Amino acid sequence: MAERVWQRMSEQLADERTEAGSPVVQVAGRAVRLVPDRGLGVAESALPAEYQRILTAVRQAAGPVSTRQIGEVLGLDTGVRGRLEPLRGKLTKLADRGWLHKRPDGKFTTRP
Repeated sequence: MAERVWQRMSEQLADERTEAGSPVVQVAGRAVRLVPDRGLGVAESALPAEYQRILTAVRQAAGPVSTRQIGEVLGLDTGVRGRLEPLRGKLTKLADRGWLHKRPDGKFTTRP
């Protein structure tokens, strides 16, 4: 019984997150998304500085790059897998918003 309740709650939360889109924060009394969707009129400068650094590192790579490779470029401790998970989340968020492309092999490339 508890498993069914947990499953329903998980599905409901997933649906609410899908409807809500990315998190919205208040800046100077206005609601803004932390990482906006890529689109017409949305400049790369609209991204937070850390996301801009990540995007630049992917762009400068010679081809598809792994999370570990980007971590090395950014100076992160890549010897510990747990240290790369926040970066992987940011790369995935950039891909979800249209700034990057995530390949089936888990590597990332820039979009034209």
